[in-house]
Parts: sequence; C-alpha cells; structure tokens
Amino acid sequence: MLELRDVETPSPGPNEVLIKVAAAGVNRADLMQRQGHYKPPPGVSSILGLEVSGTVASVGERVSNWAIDDACVALIAGGGYAEYVAAPSGQVVPPPLGVELLAAAGVIEVAATVYSNIELIGLADRDLFLVHGGAGGIGSFAIQYAKTLGATVIATAGSEDKLNYCRSIGADHAISYRDDWPAAVRGIAVDGVHMILDNMGAKYLADHVQLLATEGALVIIGMQGGRSATLDLLALMGRRGLVTSNSLRARTVEEKTAICRGLVQDVWPLIADDTIKQPPLTVFPFAKAAAAHARLESGENIGKIILSVTR
Repeated sequence: MLELRDVETPSPGPNEVLIKVAAAGVNRADLMQRQGHYKPPPGVSSILGLEVSGTVASVGERVSNWAIDDACVALIAGGGYAEYVAAPSGQVVPPPLGVELLAAAGVIEVAATVYSNIELIGLADRDLFLVHGGAGGIGSFAIQYAKTLGATVIATAGSEDKLNYCRSIGADHAISYRDDWPAAVRGIAVDGVHMILDNMGAKYLADHVQLLATEGALVIIGMQGGRSATLDLLALMGRRGLVTSNSLRARTVEEKTAICRGLVQDVWPLIADDTIKQPPLTVFPFAKAAAAHARLESGENIGKIILSVTR
C-alpha cells in the first residue's frame, strides 16, 4: 500500500542540497520497492522515488555552487515522493535548457541509466542496438541516444500505437514482443546484435545470448521477466560475448557525480536542441501515487509517468 503522511523535513548534510520538490519521476524500481523486492541502500530513506525536479531550499555548509531558489533536478537513492528531499550536491544539476520542471522530473534517471551503460560498452557508429519496451521512459530515451551515436536501433513494444511511437522517435526497426521477436531480430541482425539493453532478465536470457554478435554485450538493467535462468556458456564463449548487469541506485556518490557531470556535458545539449525529444507525460498528483503505480504496472502507458506536488 502507498499512504500519504507527514514526516520530518530532512536536513541537508555538509555536502548536500535540500530540494523543494516540484515533481518526481515514477520508475519500475519504485514498483519493486513497494512490493518488497528492492530495499533501499543502508542509510537511505525508505520513501520511494529516485529522481526529482524542484528548487533549492537550502544548502550544506560545504556547498558553494547552488543558491536558494535555483531550479534543479536530482538523481537520488530514495526519498523523492516527498515535498522535500536532500541530495548529494554532485547529483544535483540544472534541468536541460528549455525543459520545464514538471517534465524535467522524468529526465535524469532514465538518462543516467542509458548513458552510463552505453558509455560502458562503447556503442559505436553502425553497431546494432536492441532495446525492449521502446515506448517507455528508458526505451524512448535509449532509442534516441543510440541514434545520436550512429547505431541502428531495434526496439520492441506491445501494441501498434507503441510500435508507431518507437518509429516516430527514430527506431529503425520496431517489433512486437507478442510475436516471435527473436526470429524477427535474427532476420534483421544476420551477424548478431552488438549491444542489448535488457530490462527483462531471466525470461529472455537464452534468446539474448543467441542473438549476440561476436564480442557483443548483453547489459541487464531489470528483472521484469524473473531473476533466475540457465546461461549457455558454450554459446556465450562461441561469441566471445559479455553479459553484465548494473544497478544505478547502488553506485557510489562519486560514480553518480561523474555520471551527472557527463549528462550535463554530453546529453543535456541534445535535449536542449530537440535532438532527443521529451516523451509524452502522464501526470498524477502525489496523493494519487497508487494510481500512478497502477498505470505503470498496466503496461498501457507511453512515455513517462510523473508525480506532481501542485496538481
């Protein structure tokens, strides 16, 4: 259950910024935490929420680069579904130029996830890139960012409207996961896929290994399809493939600070000039967080779900 209640306003530490929250992004990690499957790291608030937008309310004694009322977005490990949240100053950045605070609440977590993993693998011009859930927050950003690097993008989705949306934002190929999507991918990627960004986990593991190109990489960022499966090591070795997994939430403050710095330098300009377009928004008031979760769980949403303090 999700309940709206009063809690004590957090106080920023010496290297933290206290943010008056305007809006918070809703992510699948929030659903998992609500269900008891994804505990926050030690010392982190048990309140849900991994990304917020808002204005600076106060700063810690060692913070010199932020002033009261500055607009900002923050990548956080928890606490975002609240009127105030404290965040390490390195994980607080200005919103992309031209993006209003409501929309900005849904930018940083998906951007950080996609950017950090694509940087890790080194996706390059003419590589083949596969992402599932192309009409969601992660998928819609991944399609567009991979295209800026010159990759050929294959996206999956579950309805014709979603497939059309994937094509409209740059997907070279859009495939229904309700059909034989592995066969469709093989028909496109005759020599295999160079990078797969995988939110499904166990359910697709065997197919993904078979779809990898020589020295291709499978990057697992979610477990919507389960957490345990059998890995065919011979098939993986035959491709000299890489299987890796990643949790942005568990990274250190230093690592997240470096990622946020990279976003401002490399990604925010692409959003500002509309190279990467903002997805459709579905907005709920904070008091309707349960309805927001139900919407995300339904699989019907296109784009990003946002909780707004003012609506």
